[in-house]
Amino acid sequence: MVSRLADGPGPLPGFDPSWSRSVTAPDAEGVPRRWHLLDTAADRPLSEVAGLPTLVCLHGNPTWSYLWRGLLAGVRPGWRVVAPDQLGMGWSEPAAGTLERPRRLAQRIEDLDRLVAALGLTGPLVAVGHDWGGPVVTGWAVRHRDRVRALVLANTAVHQDPSTTFSGLIRLARQPLLVGPVCVGTDTFVRGAAALSRPPLPADVRAALRSPYRTPERRGRVGQFVADVPLEEDHPTRATLQAVADRVAGWDVPALLLRGTRDPVFTEAHLRDLVARLPRADVHRYEGASHLVTEDRPDHAATVWRWLDRLALDEPAADQGPGPAPQRPEPTPQRPEPTPQRPEPVEGRSPATRPPWWRQTARADDPATAVAEMATGRTIGFDALERDVVAVARGLLAAGVRPGQRVATLVRPGIDLTVLVYACWRIGAVIVVADAGLGVGPLGRALRGAGPDVVVGFPGALAAVAALRVPGRRMLAGSLPPAARRALRVEHDLDQLRALGTGSDADLDAVRAGAGDDPDCAVLFTSGATGPPKGVVYRLSQIGAQLEVLRETMGFGPEDRFVAAFAPFALYGPALGVPAVVPDMDVTAPATLTAGTLAAAVERVGATVVFASPAALANVVATADALDERGRRALAGVQRLMSAGAPVPAALLRRVAAVVPSAELHTPYGMTEALPATDITLAEIEEAGVGEGVCVGRPRPGVELRISPLPATPDAPDGDPTDQPGVTGEIWVGAAHVKDRYDRLWATEDAARPAPGWHRTGDVGHLDEIGRLWVEGRRVHVVHTAGGPLTPVGVEQRVEALDGVRQACVAGVGPVGTQQVVVVVVPEDAGRRPALLGPPELAAEVRRVAGVDVAAVLCVAALPVDIRHQSKIDRTAVSVWAGRALAGRRPGRLVRGLRA
Repeated sequence: MVSRLADGPGPLPGFDPSWSRSVTAPDAEGVPRRWHLLDTAADRPLSEVAGLPTLVCLHGNPTWSYLWRGLLAGVRPGWRVVAPDQLGMGWSEPAAGTLERPRRLAQRIEDLDRLVAALGLTGPLVAVGHDWGGPVVTGWAVRHRDRVRALVLANTAVHQDPSTTFSGLIRLARQPLLVGPVCVGTDTFVRGAAALSRPPLPADVRAALRSPYRTPERRGRVGQFVADVPLEEDHPTRATLQAVADRVAGWDVPALLLRGTRDPVFTEAHLRDLVARLPRADVHRYEGASHLVTEDRPDHAATVWRWLDRLALDEPAADQGPGPAPQRPEPTPQRPEPTPQRPEPVEGRSPATRPPWWRQTARADDPATAVAEMATGRTIGFDALERDVVAVARGLLAAGVRPGQRVATLVRPGIDLTVLVYACWRIGAVIVVADAGLGVGPLGRALRGAGPDVVVGFPGALAAVAALRVPGRRMLAGSLPPAARRALRVEHDLDQLRALGTGSDADLDAVRAGAGDDPDCAVLFTSGATGPPKGVVYRLSQIGAQLEVLRETMGFGPEDRFVAAFAPFALYGPALGVPAVVPDMDVTAPATLTAGTLAAAVERVGATVVFASPAALANVVATADALDERGRRALAGVQRLMSAGAPVPAALLRRVAAVVPSAELHTPYGMTEALPATDITLAEIEEAGVGEGVCVGRPRPGVELRISPLPATPDAPDGDPTDQPGVTGEIWVGAAHVKDRYDRLWATEDAARPAPGWHRTGDVGHLDEIGRLWVEGRRVHVVHTAGGPLTPVGVEQRVEALDGVRQACVAGVGPVGTQQVVVVVVPEDAGRRPALLGPPELAAEVRRVAGVDVAAVLCVAALPVDIRHQSKIDRTAVSVWAGRALAGRRPGRLVRGLRA
């Protein structure tokens, strides 16, 4: 919708003129001023709306109330949104102040207080702020704790010190010689704010944001705002800001903190400071969004309203004045939303059950090998491992690491990583595990988002996190010359930690008890195959439950020994109570595992169980001909081989079976959020035969599965979850070892958690008549044709069965709801640049076996896959590429490895 303000300068996209109104209210000095505000109840009598629950939304600099149009447009029935322009900003009347003597934060807080009083708001209030509107609205909110029921703060701060400093952009704009020309004399500052957005804003939206500030006279308050940023210790506003920060600290009010991660003004340190001050804060980080997060991510409005729905704010207990309080209906969405019936919560393990490390400590007197590193030749027994874990745990305490703090572990899988992880758990610290397999850029974003208090890493990792601006104190796993240690700000290395610690096991127990009955213990990261990697938080009980299911799935007995060629499980051996060997490979690059290095690791301890990713197994098969007789004998002793992390083709498993002829081959299904969920053997795969998808077996003990049926049209809600066979839809997993939550991704978690202990996987599939699960692809890769939804995997499998086809990918091209099916094929004889259009004979064969109407068959040399597992196809990228190709545009080149 495009309309004009009565006194505004031009068209305003998404703006409803009925919101606009003027109100006269005294400013901080008591002088009556004309305020402009947007108000969803502007055309209703005060007697009808005064008691409604109201969002009071305050913009920052150099924006205006137009910034909140998403919240106004999506207002829930029975709610009200009021978004004033601060005095001198937007279309409100200026108040006292000059560039040399700007209007201060204290005055702006009082301005807002008097405006709200003049509006006669008597219902529950929610304070909403962005940028410098954040400390203003928060400073007002802490005056009214009895009425303000929640805070929503977007890219803002309430504290300023050397650890949470504002960016260089603000410091530059604050220079006395620049603030006038940049902020007032020209519109450089105003234009620059709108130019920060990612993706770039449409031209008409940028013009709307600038519209009140077209003349130097109207930009005067923009300069005043910048001049009032308290960068210096003796700045007049520093004390006011500190007072707001002090009053917020510990305030037990629900808070939603929205963060655009590419904001060059307010940093991750500002977010961490707010989280520390607000014990009930929920966080949602919008990866890639910039300073104007409400513009960059228009879906923020739906997130805010959904969050408020979850709070179910009660009416205030205080007297609302004479007469009955206005009645308001229950908040309901304006548009239909998926509302499938929620399953019963899954009961988690009791926090009183044994901790994840109990099997390791049970062998504390056993000198048998616990962990062996093939690359270095190092080994450690269970007895020495226990002593080392306790020593490092005590050292971490002596170095100031406390329960609940986050410790990023950038240490290669092996003895040091195992010791460090178990030591952190012993003191109630939270490990943050992000491996280099994510890629450098995603790794840095993941770690910055997790906000570690401490980073422990090998030398190269510490150099990398410094370049990637990852926060936290630095500790070293390895050795460095003194000058390099100083340059990397290394405080301690692992040997120094071992020497620091004192005390007893009882002391460790007491410290850990201070973290609570069931504290957070790990932040792990998804592969990022369908978007930025997400942090996944586990509590101690959930890790303990996961270990029990893994042990049962892997069939571990007292005599088993384990080769961990899969990064997530390289440190789980001792916790599973079995010796673990890390092969001579880069576990973050699966294809570096060869048949020879696997055989050497198996021989080292007489391993009976192997866990490796599909990409690692593919290279084992490819290098098996180079095995000598000794290596073949070693691999013949393997009794069980597990592979997970991505779909494992049956053809690959058959080739693997020839390399480990005595082994039962298993492919558990799961994800970072819930692993394992099901399990199947090669024999069971052969028995299942060909179907619509990949058969991944039956649920593990304690695991429940449900299918939420896909709707016939993409804008309709999903159906109620069911365990009936033959229904295709999104797969839900319920178990005690399902993750606790996504880290600082409130909206993502809310959408993925239908009930406690349940996870919406984002995968689609169906159950068959005997309870086996068939996975048919990812939800985001479903092709929405005019005839209904089409899942990709079944079609791809049928095409890949053709002679001359190495790999196939189903892509959807065109508008959602009428998409056309395109099959992109990698021919067996593909050169570096095969012809774009498939040969007529191949295209005819693809159409014959596909089972669906195929609009086009295209050929490529390779398909793009995820970095970590090197096997999950990015079908979204393929769809974009195919759409460009069929539209006659240059499609570009599809490359292996997802784009960052």
